[in-house]
Order: sequence, then C-alpha cells, then structure tokens
Amino acid sequence: MSTDADRLRDGRPAMSEYDEQVWATLNDHWQRRNNRRGLPNWASTALSRTGEVAGRATRRVADAVPDAVSEPMRRAGDAVADPAMQMAVGAATALIELVNDWAMKLNDPKNVEKLAREQGLELSSFTELRQQDLKVCDRLLTYNTLKWRTAGAAEGGAMGLLATVPVAGTLVAMTADVLVVQVMSTSIAARIAYSYGYDAKDPHEQIFIERLVRRSFMEQAAKTKPLHETARAAYASKGRVRWSKKLRQDHRLLAGLEKLMQHLGPAGSRVPVQSVAKAVPFVGAFIAATTNAAVLGRVAKDAQRYCQTRFLCEKYGLPLPAALATDDEDDAPQSDAT
Repeated sequence: MSTDADRLRDGRPAMSEYDEQVWATLNDHWQRRNNRRGLPNWASTALSRTGEVAGRATRRVADAVPDAVSEPMRRAGDAVADPAMQMAVGAATALIELVNDWAMKLNDPKNVEKLAREQGLELSSFTELRQQDLKVCDRLLTYNTLKWRTAGAAEGGAMGLLATVPVAGTLVAMTADVLVVQVMSTSIAARIAYSYGYDAKDPHEQIFIERLVRRSFMEQAAKTKPLHETARAAYASKGRVRWSKKLRQDHRLLAGLEKLMQHLGPAGSRVPVQSVAKAVPFVGAFIAATTNAAVLGRVAKDAQRYCQTRFLCEKYGLPLPAALATDDEDDAPQSDAT
C-alpha cells in the first residue's frame, strides 16, 4: 500500500491534506494487520461451523431482535420472585426493546440521508455520498462509536446481572446476549457502510458484515466461561450463612472477593458470606459490560477503516492493501492487538 501520489491513475485528483492523513493511518494499520490474511484474522477452520451458524443467524435477525429472545425474557421475569432480580429482568427486557429500536434505525439508509441533509448536503440517495469528500462521510459518524460502546456496556451489564438469576436467568441471558450483540454488530456495520455510500444490503457488502459478526461471536465466547462461573458462585452463596472450606475451594471467585473486601475493610475484619454474595452479580455485570463495549467498539472501528480504505482506493485509483485483497480464512487466527 503506497502513499506515493505519483502512482495515482491518470485523471485522478491529488489527495487533500485530510485524505493524506487518513490514508497514512490506514496504511500503517493494514500493514500491521497483513499476515497474508486480511479481514480473515477473524476465523479459523476449527470455528468455521460456529461462524456459519452465526452468519445464518445474523441474516435472519439483521433488522430486529426476534420474539424467540424477547418472550423467554418476559417469562423469566414472571418466574422470579426476588424483587431485585425482577428489576434485573425488567432492565434486560427494556434494553432488548431499545436494541430493537436501534437496529431498525441503523439498518435504514434513509436515516443517513436525513442526517446528511441536516448537515447541508444536497443528495437524493445515500449512494451519492461516494462522490463527496471523505471528511463529509466521516462527520456523519461523529461520536457514534462512543454511543455504541455505551449501549453495549449497558446491555452487557443488564445481561450480566440477569445471568445470576437461578436456572432460567443464565440460559436466557447468555442466549439473548450473544444474539443481541450480533444484531447490534450487524446494524452498526450497516450504518457505517451507508455513511460512505455503500449499500449494506448488497451481497458483496454482506460478506464483509458477516465476517465482522463472526468475529464478534468468537469474542463473546471468551466471556461465557467467567459468566458461567459467576452464576455458579451466585447460586452457591445464595442463602448461605457460614463460610466453608469447600465453598472457598469450589468457587475461587467467592474466595477472591472475600480477600478483596478484607483488604478494603478494617484490619483483621471478618467478611460475612452474605456480603460477598451481594457483590457477585456486579462482577457478572462488569464482565459482560466491558466485553460487549469492547466488541461493539472494535466492530465500529474495523467497519469504518474498511469503508474509508475502499472509499479512498476508489477515489484515487489505488489498489486495495494486501490485508484486504487476500481471503484465506482457513489459516489459524492470530491475535490482533489493534
């Protein structure tokens, strides 16, 4: 990937200062990502079946969270007697409905057209944004990544609390959480594509979006085990009056929280198991909130980098960087620190 203006095709305009700065940043990013697999860093043979399932699910629910998630959430709320847990279920249900609204809005290109007109652009279709300057398209996404990360944190926090509801809560929360983040990932990628003039409903664009969602699916898998352990700890400590050696051995989270609370309290103080039990749900909420915020933030950044790169390559007649031009998803994945 070269930044040499002399290599631009005949008849192409010279890069603006803004475009040069963005191009240089993208150039550095894709060179670091180029390990002979581009976007594919996100999949492997071992997870290909999981990725296919995620892709099929995304195609079915790209525009809204299905009743298959919403209805079990409502039933879980009816089955929980604990008022505090009823609040957790209620919050999760409300967030599901909010995500529905977000998905419908983000997947509608008319909202991008409306925003562009509010910013003074004269256009009849979002596809005309490809004839605008890159800076114009970038402005359509101002503060959006922060909003999406915040939404992911809120949804994850509610689902993390719900995961500590005995029996039904854990299954409903984990199932709903994975699907909701997939819907949000798809919708965010679609909104970003529209903002640069690309049709997210085009089959070519959907391939890229499905890769993003596949990556978010795998990243979410990393939080499943700690959330399950948090739920087990919540079950084990519920209603307990005394500590036991077995309780500490079987649930290291409880033992760790006990030590932390001892350090925070007066020297030599004893921490009741009931106090630790009250803190456990917030651990689950923290795990889910931070993971979901990070996942949606990465989806937004990757989608924007991809669209910016295509936009500039098409405008200035430049070849796609090697990390995007190759497509070898059968190689084992490597960590991506960017």
